[in-house]
Amino acid sequence: MRVLHVITGLAAGGAERQLQLLLRHLPERHRCEVATLTNPGAVATALRADGVTVHDLRMRGNRDLAVLPRLTRLVRTGGYDLVHTHLYRAGLYGRLAARLGGVRTVVATEHSLHPGVIEGRSVTPGVKALYLAAERLGSTTVAVSRQVAGTLDDWGVRRVDVLPNGVDAARYALPTASRAALRQTVRAELGLPQQAWVIGGVGRLVPGKRFDLLIDSLAELTVLAGQHPALREPWLLLVGAGPELEELQHRAALRGVRGRLVCTGERDDVPELLTAMDVLAAPSTEETFGLTVLEGLAAGLPVRHSACPALDELPPEAAPEAVRIPSDAASYTAALCELWSRRSLPLPQPPAVAHYDIARIADSLGRLYDRLAVV
Repeated sequence: MRVLHVITGLAAGGAERQLQLLLRHLPERHRCEVATLTNPGAVATALRADGVTVHDLRMRGNRDLAVLPRLTRLVRTGGYDLVHTHLYRAGLYGRLAARLGGVRTVVATEHSLHPGVIEGRSVTPGVKALYLAAERLGSTTVAVSRQVAGTLDDWGVRRVDVLPNGVDAARYALPTASRAALRQTVRAELGLPQQAWVIGGVGRLVPGKRFDLLIDSLAELTVLAGQHPALREPWLLLVGAGPELEELQHRAALRGVRGRLVCTGERDDVPELLTAMDVLAAPSTEETFGLTVLEGLAAGLPVRHSACPALDELPPEAAPEAVRIPSDAASYTAALCELWSRRSLPLPQPPAVAHYDIARIADSLGRLYDRLAVV
């Protein structure tokens, strides 16, 4: 089966990295190509390195309707049996182009939908109307969590398959000596002291992620470190890019901890960067899945988070080192203080990681493709 994945862009975001993982693990009977409407970033480079054909449609903006005939032409000439779209804009153009190009089996994954918010933006009546009009052109919508499926149901979308995101568990399962060596190398590259105690945050640098709380906690911990010399120096490592970078750096300067904040920008080596951390903190209050939390657990880190629908669907014993706390600076400071006094030893991967292993998720997606193709 020939499959064309259509996605809005290929920067190193959650949906983009998830697509990359799926393509690495889908059964070989499904031969996939990718079309990006715009922004062929780090994930496009990684996909091409994996041998995946990536088509850049060079869309110039949300209203650049010229992308539709280009995408339709690609669908018509590519001999695809199925089109799979990712993210809102790609869902609109991709479903329509698939129908115009003669492909009737169309899947759309809904990666980031909350009540009243889609991909971090408010849902206006116009946005919702376009979404529902495009949905009628597809075969099914894949929801990455039951939470997303519930919102789709509230919107009146009835053709839904729940298929969660996945984590590449094997990539994180490093022998102790290899992990220690990698940790030392990554810290040296980033300018992190080898003996520092590093709080980590991963995600887009946008207000909704609440990384400002971690800067406030870092400032409080730095004061405590001055009073207790036996404690290791606290540092904060933020992995990701976004419009809030300068504001976060300014806040760190005001709190006197700019020198202990390291921002990596957009990176596609998150598993390696996680080895440099001692704890992963995720203070966002709204997540559609919570993949970063699972990645932290896969990397052997204790995790403190404020929202993770993926874990909400499992019993507490599936991830005992992932503790949910309120999204405020005082709660994170207290939780981090408690972890600060522990030895930072890698933890075993909990059952939640195996449950969301990308190999199992990709196999389920392959079976969904097969089922839809014979309808």
